[in-house]
Amino acid sequence: MTERPTEQSFTSRDALLTEMRNGESLDWDIIVVGGGITGAGVLREAVRRGYRVLLVEQQDFSWGTSSRSSKMVHGGLRYLASGDLQLTKHSLLERERLLNEAPGLVDRIAFYFTLGKGLFPGRWALSIILSLYDLLAGIRDHRYCKNSALAQRFPGINLSNLKGACSYTDAMVDDSRLVLRVLHESIAAGGSALNYVKVDSLLIEQDTVVGARIKAEELHETIELRAPVVISATGAWADRLRNQLNPEMRVRPLRGSHIIIPRQHCPVTDVLTALHPDDKRGVYIYPWEGTTVLGTTDLDHTEDLDTEACITEGETQYLLKAFNTLFPNNPLQQSDVISTWAGVRPVIASENSKDPSKERRNHAVWSDAGLITVSGGKLTTFRLIALDALAVAQPLLPEAQPFTHDRVFATPTTDAKTLVPNNPAWGQRLLGRYGDMARTMLATGGNQEHSLIGDTEFCLAECRWAARHESVQHLDDLLLRRTRLGMCLVNGGEAIFPEIKAICCAELGWTDTLWDAELARYKTIWKQFYFFGINP
Repeated sequence: MTERPTEQSFTSRDALLTEMRNGESLDWDIIVVGGGITGAGVLREAVRRGYRVLLVEQQDFSWGTSSRSSKMVHGGLRYLASGDLQLTKHSLLERERLLNEAPGLVDRIAFYFTLGKGLFPGRWALSIILSLYDLLAGIRDHRYCKNSALAQRFPGINLSNLKGACSYTDAMVDDSRLVLRVLHESIAAGGSALNYVKVDSLLIEQDTVVGARIKAEELHETIELRAPVVISATGAWADRLRNQLNPEMRVRPLRGSHIIIPRQHCPVTDVLTALHPDDKRGVYIYPWEGTTVLGTTDLDHTEDLDTEACITEGETQYLLKAFNTLFPNNPLQQSDVISTWAGVRPVIASENSKDPSKERRNHAVWSDAGLITVSGGKLTTFRLIALDALAVAQPLLPEAQPFTHDRVFATPTTDAKTLVPNNPAWGQRLLGRYGDMARTMLATGGNQEHSLIGDTEFCLAECRWAARHESVQHLDDLLLRRTRLGMCLVNGGEAIFPEIKAICCAELGWTDTLWDAELARYKTIWKQFYFFGINP
């Protein structure tokens, strides 16, 4: 059989697909469908238990919701306020776990929830909620902030209708890098993962799922794989695969859109939360990857799920109005926007809720004759969601092997100051994203590729590493998910295209013709789905 990947690489698509076409590697204990954070979490926990597991993703890893969230690892203050104590507690405990296991990837940040005159919640109601929030998390870090202090934290803010703010902490993350790090850990432990490989149909014998037919992007034929359990972790797409066995429609796709603006326009270091003047929904303004972000909307998404979600003109104006209400002396125009993103949340539909924002964010697991479907939930609780899915699958699986710890991420054997002596904060960021592989990553391109690009904290060495080791198939994989350069630099990163071309040609073997085709594809994707979109 072909040599298995090292701890520094993702699964070799070519090698594993060749094995499968030759009649090898066709039998697995579990086939996981979906390469977002839930699927990656299932892979991590299944491999830990000694199972032979293959994950397949029809697009790129984290292509869907898991690269398009609000980038927050949080307990969900709104869920606590609505009485969902259990979800909030689980989320807060998982938040603290991730902060402990992956500093530099998941980082604590202050949130300032503005208090509008005559609006709920007021200071004392919110203080009570935050006291409970801290109690569930096992910390205490909330306080009241007067208008004068708020103006210092957010210069130019309109205080005329505010009575200060309550501050507390949650955490921020690069959601796509979170998925990639979980995949790295899983593959290093013996798992396999393939992007751009679609489940064409389930294999069903005697009314029981016994595997799946897969089809790679570059192949014409399907390949039959066998497994006693198929776990569908496809998020908003969950009903589609399940409907091969069960006609229920349980997932309500909800779209959340965001706008990225230059940090210089609104240089925030904390998260500002305010109620939108129109519908009183919470809107965030926060720092991310050297930019400032405005989000989010919460609308039913009725478009084709196989077409990338994008912001609409109405959502754009909604977010601009929220910003300009808060900062009327520094108005934001549509021409100021660097890029946008829109994600589709897989929410389990309730019978009575017409308001998307009032739908619960709990996850659900269904079992249908060998197909285990998991959907819903929050980015923060991906580990718990994976455990619930495996618990439902357990009766169909061989006995699990014992394991010694339940950490998602291995602790790096070096520290940030040793890794980058002149910039330990950046070193910690790299350790959070790459673990011990950060050392090799920095050595991959040499010192000349360590300079930070624009206002971001990405460097060309990361691009070279991703191209060499992280299953980059297309240019958008590299610029929109392995890094966020295409979202955080003007014109989709046009200024660095020559350097990126040199890396792709050297590491991926792309010819000039293939580069031109990939660049054209990328520009089309960026313009349609990461700028202002095409929806009316």
